[in-house]
Amino acid sequence: MAAQTEGSVADRETRIASGDRIMDAAFAERAKNLNLKSASVLVVHQEDGRALYAKNTGAVVPIASITKLMTAMVTLDARPVLDEHIRISEADIDDIKGTRSRLKVGSELKRSDLLHLALMSSENRAAAALSRAYPGGTAAFVAAMNQKAIELGMWRTRFVDSTGLSSDNVSTAQDLVKMVIAAYRYPLVREYTTDTNRTVRLANGRALQYRNSNGLVQNPSWHIGLSKTGYISEAGRCLVMQAEIASTSVVIVLLDSWGKLTRMGDANRIKKWIESHSTRQPAG
Repeated sequence: MAAQTEGSVADRETRIASGDRIMDAAFAERAKNLNLKSASVLVVHQEDGRALYAKNTGAVVPIASITKLMTAMVTLDARPVLDEHIRISEADIDDIKGTRSRLKVGSELKRSDLLHLALMSSENRAAAALSRAYPGGTAAFVAAMNQKAIELGMWRTRFVDSTGLSSDNVSTAQDLVKMVIAAYRYPLVREYTTDTNRTVRLANGRALQYRNSNGLVQNPSWHIGLSKTGYISEAGRCLVMQAEIASTSVVIVLLDSWGKLTRMGDANRIKKWIESHSTRQPAG
């Protein structure tokens, strides 16, 4: 039995790594009437790699702050001191999109707090500071991101920064499924991306409150194990999640959704669709 289990895991990993997704025939037939607004969509059965729904999965597109999942993995792979304080510097200011931040230059936070805010609230200065504080600096960090992508078989993915503010951070829905599955193996990534809110205390004693950028994590009808949102104008609204739906573990990738509520609407439509066509009972 153990050998069979190991074999099934290996087969699944092979399918995921190669991008060869076996479309579930029953779901494929029922998906014809599923009207999703996101430009690229991939819903995958996490255990065996079967694609339950696929739309433009090979399109190479900007991925915005979905990037921060890779930022988190590269940060944690270096086994850093999470309690170490890192000072926000002028180098962390967004000079691409001009976005603002409540993390003022000179503020000091623990590395764990920076990671938490980058994942939960998509804090750009937090992500920039993490890459800058990496051994060898930002250039070495970005190189490690791209090396990690290669190791995961993300052949059509490229990173140029740790925040996702650059539209040159690109990937495909197929590649992002691999990244979500890899990120799900990190307990801190699962914890931080699904926290509903977080209060961080700066070194000077000031407290800042943040909320999750994905409102679905506080919806009791959802059972989300990992979540990350993203947005820049070139990428549209993006969302990736690992979730338990109808007692089935799935990975959902939604890219280029226009309109603030579209990606959440698509996620809810997918959830209802899986539940209505599953022989299993919803997780509860």
